[in-house]
Amino acid sequence: MVKRVIIAGAGIVGVSTGIWLRRMSDMDVTIIDRLAPGEGTSHGNAGVLASCSVAPVTAPGLVRKAPKMVMNPDFPLFMRWGYFPRLVPWLLKYLRNANDTDTRRIAQGLEVIVGDSVDQHKSLVAGTNMEDWVMESDYSFAYADRAAFEADAYTWGLRKAAGFEPVLREGDAVREYEPNLSPSIGLLASMQDHGFIRDPGGYVKALAGEFEALGGTILRAEIKDVELTGEHISAFLTDQGRMECDSAVLATGVWSKPLMKKLGIDVPLETERGYHIVFKDATGGPASPIMVASGKFVATPMAAGLRCAGIVEFGGLDAGPNDAALALLRKFTKAAFPDLEYSEEIEWLGHRPAPSDSLPLIGQVRDTGIYTAFGHHHIGLTGGPKTGRLTAGLVAGKPANTDLSPFNPMRFG
Repeated sequence: MVKRVIIAGAGIVGVSTGIWLRRMSDMDVTIIDRLAPGEGTSHGNAGVLASCSVAPVTAPGLVRKAPKMVMNPDFPLFMRWGYFPRLVPWLLKYLRNANDTDTRRIAQGLEVIVGDSVDQHKSLVAGTNMEDWVMESDYSFAYADRAAFEADAYTWGLRKAAGFEPVLREGDAVREYEPNLSPSIGLLASMQDHGFIRDPGGYVKALAGEFEALGGTILRAEIKDVELTGEHISAFLTDQGRMECDSAVLATGVWSKPLMKKLGIDVPLETERGYHIVFKDATGGPASPIMVASGKFVATPMAAGLRCAGIVEFGGLDAGPNDAALALLRKFTKAAFPDLEYSEEIEWLGHRPAPSDSLPLIGQVRDTGIYTAFGHHHIGLTGGPKTGRLTAGLVAGKPANTDLSPFNPMRFG
């Protein structure tokens, strides 16, 4: 009898898991999502394959700095104060990791998921007509001067420990490398052997087409509940009816939290609201992705134009976009690229799934046959294919020779 697997979530993680499961096995694999593939957070990211992104936000000193950050109108951190009481339990757990020991532990875990991102994306699209979706490039960090770069020494130390060291350019060399940058930027730290996706949403849709070509099925439905027979999954209950399965994967980002709660696990998971603006048909932007350190945003050249993505906002799932956040992103963009011209703007707000310890949940929930693959915070696109491959191996009984204990979902059990 063919084993039936349902993957909840049609983002980069869910679709990658589906592709690898079909490649590894003859299982009957169905992806279910309330949206079409690639229309959630997998669409709205900065598009960078940021292999060096091993440093969590919770670095030492965050507890001391956070109040000034949130009260500074020119810092890209926003709080919906009406939501703050609901945020407090998660926030306290989150801030407990803002120390050297936990930061280094988290960085070592993240390296497993993101360190070989470009290779993982290439493996995912190998032998398909999607190989040209994966662009190889530098990934640069822009600073006002060397002092500003050196102020980030702790983070760069974590990257160096993971094997990533930048090429530094200063003065005229900055403009020779990237002519459209503002004269106010005096130093670029460029990471080689990185990459980006020129249309993340389109990429995930194309991957979904590959999954279907491999014999997989995609259904539009909203999952309401999990049905267990004894301690093992037997079905998902959806707004389209009951859907039976022998195993399941939860890859629904921040929306995985209520499903986990039905399994008796209250995951400390919050939405970190993120924004982007696409400056359509842009000229005067960068030739490759740049993180502008002063504004904590990434500018990436994409098929539709220049996408500038960033801003951290805590405000739950239901509130609408924050005009002040979008205005600040425009301000930072104009300051970094003063000659930017474009035909129109396209705004977006999405929800990054942020576990309190900044590590994704990858593994089986007890012996339920339910596997988790969510909680990627800022590294969803970067780490999606690796997570999908690892998760598919677990479901197919072909686990990789990789220590997944840092990602065990039962750490919150």
